[in-house]
Amino acid sequence: MACILVCHGAWSGGWSWKKLREPLRAAGHEVFTPTYTGLGERAHLAHPMLDLETHIQDILGVIEAEDLRDITLVAHSYGGMVGTGVGDRVPDRIRRLIYLDAFVPEDGQSLQDMVGGGGPEAPFEGWLVPPLPGAPDTAPEDLAWTLPRRRHQPARCFTQKLRLTHATPPFARTYIHCTVKDGHDPFRPIADRLRHAPGWGFLEMAASHSPNITAPEALAALILELAQG
Repeated sequence: MACILVCHGAWSGGWSWKKLREPLRAAGHEVFTPTYTGLGERAHLAHPMLDLETHIQDILGVIEAEDLRDITLVAHSYGGMVGTGVGDRVPDRIRRLIYLDAFVPEDGQSLQDMVGGGGPEAPFEGWLVPPLPGAPDTAPEDLAWTLPRRRHQPARCFTQKLRLTHATPPFARTYIHCTVKDGHDPFRPIADRLRHAPGWGFLEMAASHSPNITAPEALAALILELAQG
């Protein structure tokens, strides 16, 4: 039995992994999909000083409170920033870190640094960043489910630089690149860099950026294969 812990993407919440919980648990695994402070059902806690460090602490709090060990950490999109920070703080608790079409920062980088200055800004009330549109292949029923639940996110989550202590983590790392994109793909340079990088596993998935919503069966199969491997 594996312990699977999800670091979700921006503007989202643990709710967005609803389709993955049942198949992963049916295979006998523990599954945790917490929501970061200021998003999802915790949107009422948003404030201008909320940042990336807050979200790292959110996940570390779950690990401590639930006494999680031998974790398969799944980090999606912005969650790659969070998951990298978590893995750096508690490397002894992590078995594998799976980056799902995610940012993979180095020491001193913010998400905004990684997208080359074209990153999110905060046009709404000066500190909240509105959600990006959903992928064009998202089914109408999924849009009806997801769009009302997506929340504006504090800008400091995107601009705070991540500080890392461990240059090379001791646990296994795998990158999953989602290849079905409409226009610019900010994750392709990361995928190209890691495709043959020493110490990395690499997989491609014929899905758009949020397969937890658009291709849950295929994503569950990949996660199960990696968690059991």
